[in-house]
Amino acid sequence: MQGQTHRWTGVLGGLALLLPYPALALCTTVTTSPAAFGSISSIAVRTTSQPSSSLNAGLSCTGSLLSLLASNDHFYATITSTQSGLLGPTGDVIGYTLYANNSTSYPITRGTPFDFARNSIIDLLGLLGSPTVAKQVPIYLGSITGSNVAAGVYTETLSIFWNWNYCSGIAVLGGCLGRDIGSGTKSLTVTMTVSNDCVITAPNISFGSAPVISAFATVTGQTINLMCTKGSAYTVGLSDGQQPLGTGGRRQMISGSNYLAYDIFKSAGSTRWGSVGAARRASTDAEVFPGNGLGTGSQIFNYNAKIYTDQPTPPAGTYLDNVVLDVGF
Repeated sequence: MQGQTHRWTGVLGGLALLLPYPALALCTTVTTSPAAFGSISSIAVRTTSQPSSSLNAGLSCTGSLLSLLASNDHFYATITSTQSGLLGPTGDVIGYTLYANNSTSYPITRGTPFDFARNSIIDLLGLLGSPTVAKQVPIYLGSITGSNVAAGVYTETLSIFWNWNYCSGIAVLGGCLGRDIGSGTKSLTVTMTVSNDCVITAPNISFGSAPVISAFATVTGQTINLMCTKGSAYTVGLSDGQQPLGTGGRRQMISGSNYLAYDIFKSAGSTRWGSVGAARRASTDAEVFPGNGLGTGSQIFNYNAKIYTDQPTPPAGTYLDNVVLDVGF
């Protein structure tokens, strides 16, 4: 009996040397997660690269015993589209770059297979090191600066063709026991919402100094410059200041407990520039480039300001007020 037992032990030991590690789950294509840039102002879109990502770009793997991929293993992603970028409601396009990791180190060229097996990207993601947990391949995006675009929702649908071939099982003594080979195409939706915005240049108004009210000159040649979203129709309002004489009444500067009434008027005329209704100014009322916003060029609004002469001269002092400029779309 002992001899038989001994022989069976030897046979079982020999069989153990031929067994691979536990069976491995394979990769497959899955429905993607959309990539959304969110709501970004047109100024930010033009001047700053905006980041986005898809946590699931269509390939899911449940793991492998491999910790490093061989040179003949590959995970190709070929990304194509009928568009050249995010397309908006007026035909404007926002370009962006695709990346294989969360940096600008590995850009993906459209129409060219990118191998996620190279540069240890697949290994660093842990797709081949956790046999029981499904993990997906993310893709990262960065918008290209310089786009002068109108407000609206911008979209693009990418087609991602995945094609993989890698060793999916290793024997105890080494060697590949099988390869996981597959392919599939998935669609990835990318979106960005562009919002209206303006860059405002509004210099301070200075009346200078004078001994009496009648000696203050009208301030002329003043301008407010607005660089607003391409195609945007807007209005510009000036508040009544911090201590107005009633709603829509005269603006007043203050020094201590004393006041000095003044006002701001449209263009070179005598129509008060206010913040409500017809007292506002439309983008079509600009003296330079009237009409809708240009995006990269400034529209110029002229105005004049004067101190009312039908008031007694107040005590000497430095009189100040704060007027808020607002743009409404």
